[in-house]
Amino acid sequence: MDPKDFQKAYGKLVAKAWSDDEFKVELLSDPMKVFKENSIEVPEGIEVRMVENTTDTIHFILPPEPSGELTDEQLEGPSGGSMLICKGVCAPVL
Repeated sequence: MDPKDFQKAYGKLVAKAWSDDEFKVELLSDPMKVFKENSIEVPEGIEVRMVENTTDTIHFILPPEPSGELTDEQLEGPSGGSMLICKGVCAPVL
């Protein structure tokens, strides 16, 4: 799935979870099922886990260690994607 298509589809899931408590519970408990039901492709062999940021707890992603050497440009840039700022809290967007 194209990264832009994924971000758009995932954004719809997040918006629905914010407005539908039952959907949020299902998304947190079985994200693979919800992704599949919403045509979000997950590569074979990949496990998806969902966690919820709250007003007093945020989760940061520690990306896997890269194989090979990184260039100076890669070391100076952001790692693991871009950042999403929501209600003043930063969270990585993969």
